[in-house]
Amino acid sequence: MNVMTKTDKMLARKEGSVGYLTFNNPERHNAVSLEMWEAASGYLEDFKNDKAIRVVVLTGAGGKAFVSGADISKFESERSSKDAIDRYNIAVDRANAAVYDFPKPTIAMIRGYCIGGGVGLALCCDMRICSDNSKFGVPAAKLGLGYGYTGIKKLVDLVGPSFAKEIFYTARQFTAAEAEKMGLVNRVLPGDELDQYVKDYAETIGGNAPLTVDTVKFIVGEAVKPESERNLKKCADLVAQCFASNDYTEGRKAFMEKRKPAFTGS
Repeated sequence: MNVMTKTDKMLARKEGSVGYLTFNNPERHNAVSLEMWEAASGYLEDFKNDKAIRVVVLTGAGGKAFVSGADISKFESERSSKDAIDRYNIAVDRANAAVYDFPKPTIAMIRGYCIGGGVGLALCCDMRICSDNSKFGVPAAKLGLGYGYTGIKKLVDLVGPSFAKEIFYTARQFTAAEAEKMGLVNRVLPGDELDQYVKDYAETIGGNAPLTVDTVKFIVGEAVKPESERNLKKCADLVAQCFASNDYTEGRKAFMEKRKPAFTGS
């Protein structure tokens, strides 16, 4: 294990091909402050630039929550003026975009509460794997908050318009089983199996050909855009890059030799 960096409320570490980013505010169910959002963006940039890191797992500390939205205790110091609110919103948007646009696979490992901004963050990940005691909700309608197009569009793309409306209209908390039925999460695990399952899952992805995996991520991202906005040339170029790579040669050789391939991303 290589411990990369530690701040007061964020933890980041690297284990082989997997980077872990942990929201570390358990006494407040991992509610996120301005400092945490800004730190998250920095850590993701480091993971992006590290060729050894092929997958990133996002999670929350303490065992009771993934992320439960904004840290209301910080509102007086961080969101008490227009300039402060603008800075906070920019930091949130930048961190969410850093996850959503991350060029490598991302997994949200969810245990316990995933509320408000936590749901928004989880939606930015490629996959969501949760414990069976997890709870999901967006309480905007109980607080009188407005929710913008971008966040709602991500939810609609994942669960469809009817479930998206139900989540927002009721503002209630949904169980892990309900979240799985809606398509909000990919897998639900018993709590004592979650960590090992996600570790194995991430390492499986990390052991596959990174050019292939990253190309698929880019093409899926283009597929959900309006047709007029799709960069089909880059899609084709990335596919051609896979076939021209050393990893393609290694994959064929490993298959014929009945051994595990050693992919390098080149």
